[in-house]
Amino acid sequence: MSLLARRQAVVVFLAFSFAYFFAAVLRAITATLSPVLTREFHLDAGDLGLLAGGYFLGFALIQLPLGSWLDRHGPRKVMMRFVALAIAGCGAFALAHNFASLLAARVLCGVGVSACLMAPLTGFRRWFAPPVQLRTNSWMLMTGAFGMVAATMPVQWLLPAVGWRPMFWGLAVLMALSMMVIAWRVPTWGESDHARPADAPALSYAPVWRHPYFRQMAPLGFFSYGGMIAVQSLWAGPWLSRVAGYDPVAAAGGLFTINLAMLVTFWTWGLMNPWLQRRGIVTDRLIAWGLPLSFVAVTLLIVGGPAAGPAALAFFCASSTFVSLAQPAVGMVFPASLAGRALSAYNLVIFVGVFVVQWGIGLLIDAFRKAGWTEVAAFRGAFGVFLATSMLSYAWFLWSRSHNRTPSP
Repeated sequence: MSLLARRQAVVVFLAFSFAYFFAAVLRAITATLSPVLTREFHLDAGDLGLLAGGYFLGFALIQLPLGSWLDRHGPRKVMMRFVALAIAGCGAFALAHNFASLLAARVLCGVGVSACLMAPLTGFRRWFAPPVQLRTNSWMLMTGAFGMVAATMPVQWLLPAVGWRPMFWGLAVLMALSMMVIAWRVPTWGESDHARPADAPALSYAPVWRHPYFRQMAPLGFFSYGGMIAVQSLWAGPWLSRVAGYDPVAAAGGLFTINLAMLVTFWTWGLMNPWLQRRGIVTDRLIAWGLPLSFVAVTLLIVGGPAAGPAALAFFCASSTFVSLAQPAVGMVFPASLAGRALSAYNLVIFVGVFVVQWGIGLLIDAFRKAGWTEVAAFRGAFGVFLATSMLSYAWFLWSRSHNRTPSP
């Protein structure tokens, strides 16, 4: 493993961040566009959940081969090829004229940006010292929060003047620019980066699936982390418009507030993580102490109903970020030669969770509405089911932690 010089490390981080920013815009833009897309394509809640979740389905489908390709070929080569697919997905979305083509384009976008976080994290695992990895992981997520902020009010302001289809052509151009920056500034894999232990074949995920720490963290990634992304990237918008009664401009302003809160939260984690590590406050302890705050937040949303606006949703999303610490922790438990597979396997868990929760909330809302519930009650019921699954995953984490002898990073 080779550590990059400080200046080169900063340049590499910025090159990856540029691409991840636009990946986050693609992730979150459906929440802002949901009123327009619902009206133009006659979508119900289940359709909307499936459309937004299509991004995460595409993301999840490619994670296992992605991990092996990252370990074998390195972040630069893999990322450039995947971003090209994202560019094609943006173009296809701009040209879509029915729900099926819209969904197919959304899945292609998800496949294309699937390397935009895993590639840098794999590189950071080999190029950066452990305390720096924790910081850069949080700051990559902060960059994603910047992208999600950009997908709120700026998109809402541009929508009347430009229209949603030209926005996707613009995103295609910007993603192409990010691909050129990566080709220019990110180093290729060196010979030492290819070193693998004898017991870890190139395409084998068995050491990852069998590891007790991975199993300990998997349900949290699926329900709590996946659920947070599902709400932030889609259901926060419909909650504001259909439960709290906000108009589209006010709802976009609420999403701006939520994503700004996430930006500040991830920036703070980036500053605090090395300090916490030096004092022996490990990932497991932080999750055990902090994640219950997210359960309180969902309870406040359910009880508050129409009175629960951006502040309550921001509290939920920010308090859920404790579980984001699990992602670099999983990567650091494994040797560097397995980093791509470990991170991609955990990302698979997260984004399958996003897809299931995002679509599942929509299906539950539609089912409760057909059962005669009011729209507000249907949203409350769907979020109640989500809360129950999150609490069960936390209970599994606590039980596994007490029986797991693998130290937390």
